[in-house]
Amino acid sequence: MEFESSVKYALLIEYDGNGLVGWQKQDIGVSVQGSLEKVAKQIFNNEFHIQGSGRTDAGVHALGQVAHIELPSNHRLTSKNPFYIISAFNALLKDTCIRVISAKPVNAEFNARFSAIKRYYKYRILCRAAPPGINKGKVWHCRKSLDLNLMQKGIKYLIGKHDFTSFRTIKCQAKSPIRTLDEVTFSTKGEEIIISVIAKSFLHSQVRIIVGTILKIGDGTWKPTDMDVILKGKDRRLAGPTAPPDGLYLEKVDYPDDILNNNWPLIYDAEIKK
Repeated sequence: MEFESSVKYALLIEYDGNGLVGWQKQDIGVSVQGSLEKVAKQIFNNEFHIQGSGRTDAGVHALGQVAHIELPSNHRLTSKNPFYIISAFNALLKDTCIRVISAKPVNAEFNARFSAIKRYYKYRILCRAAPPGINKGKVWHCRKSLDLNLMQKGIKYLIGKHDFTSFRTIKCQAKSPIRTLDEVTFSTKGEEIIISVIAKSFLHSQVRIIVGTILKIGDGTWKPTDMDVILKGKDRRLAGPTAPPDGLYLEKVDYPDDILNNNWPLIYDAEIKK
């Protein structure tokens, strides 16, 4: 939406993906984008389009989704500390699992999607016989023990620039299957294995298919070298299952410092000057 005078804001957003159809607004179901645009209309009495850094699928969570929105510069909220914008959004989002964590004005050339230079995802796998209680809907439950050494050997074949046809859904609309995977690391926390994946951009369900494939290597079903065969085969049918969305989180998104300082301000009530 264009105004006579506007200011672009970057928003830092977190959400629990359970019960959501994903980031993108849909005809049916609750989306993050749709919820934020509805709230913006209530606050500013106008129609808005909010652009996110990426389209997380239904059920996928976010700890640091980034979006941008054009707001009227002469509004009482935009003339104050960003705390008031955050508070206004969250007051109307209180019955959802979506929250605006931080906000700041940015230059006109900033674009939450196209200005991004790196995206960070993590995937949580709970390895134990008992299913999750507190973390139900937040992890992928695996009853088998996984060999991290085998998983690390297998993932090495995917690092770098490759044709990832085997690791994208048939619904993927990307013009090219070529992507560069910068880094994949594994860590453990109690009974959990956490897989961290970093790249500039990803194909549809790429991370979840990688996780589903590496799990088959970790449980001994496949050998680490099978990953190379799957990658070179360029056929989705060769790879493992698409891991459920429950364990996937968009952790953060990086931008060039001259476009957006990646240190988001944490604002507390006590810091607001009356």
